[in-house]
Formats: sequence, C-alpha cells, structure tokens
Amino acid sequence: MIFKKKNSSDTSASTSGENAIANKEVEGLSQGQIVRRRFFRHRAAVFSLGVIIFITVFVFTALDFRFLGMWHVKGWWKWSPQDLPELRFGDCPNDTVGCPTISFRPKFLGGNGIGLGDHPFGQDDIGRDFFALVMKGTQRSLSVMIVIGAVGATIGTVVGAISGFYRGKVDAILMRFTDFIITIPAIIIGSVVGFHFGNLGAMFLAFYLGLFAWTGLSRLVRGEFLTLREREFVDAARVAGASNRRIIFKHILPNAVGVIIVSVTLLMSGAILLETALSYIGFGVVEPDVSLGLLINKYQDSFTTRPWLFWYPGLFIISIALSINFIGDGLRDAFDPRQRRRISKKERQESATARKLAQAND
Repeated sequence: MIFKKKNSSDTSASTSGENAIANKEVEGLSQGQIVRRRFFRHRAAVFSLGVIIFITVFVFTALDFRFLGMWHVKGWWKWSPQDLPELRFGDCPNDTVGCPTISFRPKFLGGNGIGLGDHPFGQDDIGRDFFALVMKGTQRSLSVMIVIGAVGATIGTVVGAISGFYRGKVDAILMRFTDFIITIPAIIIGSVVGFHFGNLGAMFLAFYLGLFAWTGLSRLVRGEFLTLREREFVDAARVAGASNRRIIFKHILPNAVGVIIVSVTLLMSGAILLETALSYIGFGVVEPDVSLGLLINKYQDSFTTRPWLFWYPGLFIISIALSINFIGDGLRDAFDPRQRRRISKKERQESATARKLAQAND
C-alpha cells in the first residue's frame, strides 16, 4: 500500500480557502448578528430552545396563574390542584386506581383513539388530577430556576467584576470568601436554607438559594475581567478620562457578556436539579405548595404499582435540565470566536474550483 504525503502548500491553501468561506459569511454583519447566526446553526440548541418555550407556555397557560399579584391568566385545563374529582377505578390494569386516560393509539388499531381524556396523567391517592399537579409543580420549578439564576447571576457578576478589575487586596478578600463558600457542598447549604426558609414559600427559598449559587460564575467573570482590563481599548478609555465605573460597565462588561450568559444557563440548569434534590429529601418546597421534586418524593413508594406518578414529574425535570444544557452549549459555541462552522465537502470543492480558475486566469 502506498501512502501519498500531503503537500504543506495544499494544506495551507485548503485552510485559507476554508477561512475565506467563513469570513465571507460574516462579512458586513454585526457581532450580534454573527452570534445569532452561529446559535441558530446549532440544531440541538435551537430544538432545546423550542422545547423550553413550549413547556413554559404550556404549563403557565394550563392552570390559572397570577403574575406579580396583578395580572391573572385564566387556564385552559378544567381541573385545578385543589379539585377532588371521583377517583377512577375498575378499568385500570392490575387492580390499580387513578390510571392515566391519555391515549396515543387510534381506534382502527384497536385503541381508544388519540386524546387526553379526563385525567391524562392519572390521579393521586385521594383523586386529585395529576396533570394539574404536574403543571403546578413545573410552574414552581421554573419560577425557582429563574429566581436562582437571576440572583446568582447578579451577585456573581458584581463580585467577579470588582475582584478582576481592582485586583490586589480587594481581589484577595473576595476570592478567599468565594473559596470558602465553594468548599461547602451545595446540598448542605441548600438543606440548611431549605430547613429554615422552605416554609416561607418557593420564591423565598429560591432567593436564599440564589445567595449561595454565584461562586462559579464569579470566578469565570473575574478571569475574563483580568484579561480584558489589559486590552488596548481599556487603556484608551482610561487615557480619555473615563472613570472606573464607566470602564467596568461600558467597556469591559459588554465584552464579557458571552461568558456570563453561558454560565447563567448552566447555573439555571443546576438550580432546577438542586431544587428537585432538596424537595426530594424534604428540605425544599413544602406542602401545600407543589414542585416536581416534591411530587417525586411524595409518590416514590408508588413506583412499582402506579409508575405514572413518578414518570411524568421526572420527564419534565429531565426535559428542562437537558434543554437548558443544550442551549448553554449552543451559546458557548456562538460567543466563542475560535469556534468555526464545519465546512461541507461541497463548499470545499467550490472553493478549490474557484481557486484553480483564479490561478488559471493569472
């Protein structure tokens, strides 16, 4: 077998051709347009964004929802988590009660037809509609995730920005405090916070958890500020007489927004898993409130006889966490200037043909 060594000039020409294709696609576009184009080329991220939007709209419109105590949204689902309809039995398999009525098999295939029925996710022990409970729990879990993400992003960005910009004693004090918080396991902090503040409601619990969820983000922001503060545009702003506050918020922070956004998405993904874990062990959301972790904890003993009481909350948790992770992955690729789109074989051939024609004309 004879191996033909690839010429270095051919390799450099191929690389330059690929760079020319990539540069031509972003020619004349702003940074925001480039980021948006790269993100929408990430199929998993775009699909996950659609899943998150669908889940959010679906669960918040299914039941009555009051936004900030002022705007009331009327839900389209006929049952609420407090209703007690008659418990279904008799036609459930294995002599169980409250089995799901959702059906995906058409009648011509021997099924009951495609439809939701009266209780698509089944009923709990006392007859409450489990679909309404899952919708309410997903509302609470999404709200907790957003609050933890907002509080953690705010504190982490401020601490990391101040630490990375001023350095010296300020950096040492803030980072040693951050290191101290990091050494304490998140589940321990969450358990203590949940034990003392869980009975105040889901939003209070989310706020207190957000006070301890900023450490990883602050270190990333600090590293980004340490790099950006030495750039030429910062020196130019300082020579022009800009204050430290203006340099931080007008010059450095906009250039670090990519790292912040990506980190916040991962923070939100971890937040919903943390809330689920705390509610599962009894230190998170407490009754009469509802969350997905609380539903799994309450009905874990029914897994062998009525597994649907375990499946549906778990399905929503997995869907939300995976979607947020994929969105973060897509944002990371979109904001990273070193990430280049994979050039297809057809585009390489077209580039090679154009290069040969140009050489022939010369």
